[in-house]
This record gives sequence, structure tokens and C-alpha cells, in this order.
Amino acid sequence: MENVKTHLLVIGAGPGGYAAAFLAADLGMNVTLVDREPNPGGVCLYRGCIPSKALLHVSHLLDEAQRAREWGIRFGKPKIDLARLRSWKQSVVSKLTGGLGQLSRQRKIRYIQGDARLVDDHSAEVKLAAGGRLSVEYEYAILATGSVPARLPLFATDSPLVMDSTAALELPEIPERLLVVGAGYIGLELGSVYAALGANVTVVELLPELLPAADRDLVRVLQRELEKKFEAILLETVVEKVAIDQDGVTVSFSGKDSPGEKVFDRVLVSVGRQPNTAELGLDRAGVEVDEKGFIQVDAQRRTSKPHIFAIGDVVGGVMLAHKAAHEGQTAVEAIAGKKVAFEPNAIPAVVFTDPELAWCGLTEQEARSRGIKVAVARFPWGASGRATTLGRSDGLTKLIIDPESRRVLGVGIAGPGAGELISEGCLAVEMAALADDLRLTIHPHPTLSETLMEAAAAYFGQATHIFRPARK
Repeated sequence: MENVKTHLLVIGAGPGGYAAAFLAADLGMNVTLVDREPNPGGVCLYRGCIPSKALLHVSHLLDEAQRAREWGIRFGKPKIDLARLRSWKQSVVSKLTGGLGQLSRQRKIRYIQGDARLVDDHSAEVKLAAGGRLSVEYEYAILATGSVPARLPLFATDSPLVMDSTAALELPEIPERLLVVGAGYIGLELGSVYAALGANVTVVELLPELLPAADRDLVRVLQRELEKKFEAILLETVVEKVAIDQDGVTVSFSGKDSPGEKVFDRVLVSVGRQPNTAELGLDRAGVEVDEKGFIQVDAQRRTSKPHIFAIGDVVGGVMLAHKAAHEGQTAVEAIAGKKVAFEPNAIPAVVFTDPELAWCGLTEQEARSRGIKVAVARFPWGASGRATTLGRSDGLTKLIIDPESRRVLGVGIAGPGAGELISEGCLAVEMAALADDLRLTIHPHPTLSETLMEAAAAYFGQATHIFRPARK
């Protein structure tokens, strides 16, 4: 078996792994990057963020065409070429992953396609995709193997009628009746895609509300729209029984919004993700995990073995690509001897539905649960000239403010483009900006971005386009 020696071994080439590998190479390290795919990208590019956003763009386009009737523009009923849509989605994935492969080669990174497993705390074995095995000796390692969709025993079947998010992104067909189990961001995003393409979508959720991590006033903006697009949203409702036959998937429900029993053509199970650590050989290397399989790390992302780091979904917390990328960069800088720690004040979360939801920093409900005294400033998009020109005056921008220092602690936005707008909020939170700073920063008019400025002005009772008495 061939043996390779490397300064840094990165296992997993998703957004966290390849960001770490690229930075390490830029800093002059000898880097080996291992992943089962032919190019870097991971779940995000191959089976997650990127293909889903490509499809959501199509979904938004179809929704916009429907809204155009309100403005006097009528389009004919769209004809969906599913094969062409799949091909376009795949072209996006191929372009981006191919580009990452080129960047990897330009940086002289040794890229190995295969599955890696730790043998001990300084060596790993790679089962090569092309056949055979390879031994890798490393001084440092970064574990970035990501996560996989969580499975429910009730849906433990090989039937293609029961899909996880990966299968749903392949667009096998547009079912007439689709059940989405789980009302998190993945379920709502993919449910929106299928609804726009013509499916009658029902969402079932065990909890009493959609997107429990987000503030309720933001979620209400989205829920009002989803209630128009989906056939039903069943909250506080449980799937009790599933039967698959030639007629489809028969599902029995119980709970607050239970419809009793219904038949669906397909079911999408989207109930979260679990760390991809079971086959990594962590016990052989002495790397500690918790009871759920998440790797334990410190602020520099070091594991119980100081020369082995872990980042991204495998360490828990919010499972987001941008969080993993920044963790990877922190780990590499720690290996390079820099005094660093992963201590963000604002990790943005975005739900790419229509309308979009985005938030960062402290939320209003989190402040309430932790007993933190805050002031909340809101600017409704009904008072935004730009939102009105778009026919989207149902949005909302809000600021969570420390009433003593006037520091911006959190930002939340509901409306088209919220995912782009939230970056200014992240910068404000990370820079410890004051509401005064946002209020006095000149924003272009008419834009949606100026709702942040007006929300800050509203805190002082000085918003131009709404009347709010000054706070005492």
C-alpha cells in the first residue's frame, strides 16, 4: 500500500474543508485533501445549498410571473421541461465544483478521491474511488466530513416514493400530492420549489410553529405566503402510520391539525441532519465525541487530540456552510501559530423561501428567554417605496438594541432579498455598531437596504416614512 506524508490532512472537501485546505496552502503548508467526490464542494455544492438555490430561483421566477397579474401583465401557463431543468441545475453544480477543482490544482494541493478513516492519531487510510488503498501520515488533521439527513424509523424504506433532501433535489417527478415531513428551512425551501412547479404540498410539523429559531413576527410574514402556496400546513401534528402501495403513500396523522388519513404520491422527510462521524475511526485516534456523535472541540476547533481539529456540521451548532468555512480558517490559523478563536457574535441564518427570512445575532425571543433587556425597533415594508414598487410591501425589518448603550445586538429581516440584506446587519453586530451609526449612514433611495436605516431611525422616533413617538 502506497504511503503519503503530509503536513496537514483535511478529510472532507465541503465548504469548511476546502476553505481550510485553500488557506493552509496559501500559508505555505503541504496539504492533502480527501473527499469521495471528484472535485471539492461537499454536500453544499453537490446535494444542498447550490442545487436547491438554483431550483429556488426558478421557483421565485414562477411566483413572480403569477404576481405580475396584479400589475396588468399576464403570462401563459408555464410549460415545465423537467429534463432541461435537471440539466440546468446540474450545469450549475458542475461549473462550481469544476472551478474548485481548478483552484485546488493551482494551489498545489494533493487531492485524493476516496473515503478516509483514521488509523491512529497520526495516520489515516484512504479507500480510493479508483480502487486500492492509500496510507497517509500527517502532522495535523482537520475533520470536516459534514452531516447526512436524519432518518425516522417510521420512514425506513427503500421505496423511491419516500425521499430525503438529496433525492428531492434530483427532481424525479413533480408529484400531484407531496407530503413534507418537517417544517424547518430545508423542508420549506424544497416544498416551495415543488409547489411552484405544480405539486399540491402539505407540510406536517410536530412543533406548534414554523422555524422555531426565528422571531414570530418575521415568521408570520412567511407563513401568510406559504398558506397561499401550500395545500395545508399541519402544526402540532404527528405522522402515526405509513403504508406504501400501488396507489401511493397512505399516511395516518394525529394531533391538533390532523386530517386523519391521506394519500400522497411522494413524501419528503426533512427532519434535520446528523453528524457524519460513525465511520471516521475517531476511537482509534482518541478523538472524543458526545452522546449524539458530535466531535468535541475548543474555541480553536481543537479536539481532545491537540493536533487534530474538527469543523462544520461534525462539531454541532448551526449547520451552515459559512459557519464551517470560518471554523476551517480558524483551525488553519491556529495550526499556523496565530492567536485565534472562533467566537462570532453574528452567524447569519437565511431561509431562501419567498419571501426570504434572515436573522443574525440576538433574536427577540432569545433575549426574552435569557432575561436580557432589549429594545426592538421595527420598520414595516408597507412604508418602503422600493418594496411598494415591487408589490412586496408585506416585509419587515427589525433591530434588537441594547437600551443602555444603543448597541445593535441583532437584526431580523423578512422579505425578498433578505439573505443579501442581512450582511449589513452582521457587520453592525460584529462591529458593535450603535443604532445611531445605522441611522446616520446614508443609504441609497429607493432601496430595500434603507429599511435598516429607517428601523434605526424609528428607534429614536425619527423615521421619515412612519410615525413612531420618540422613546423615553
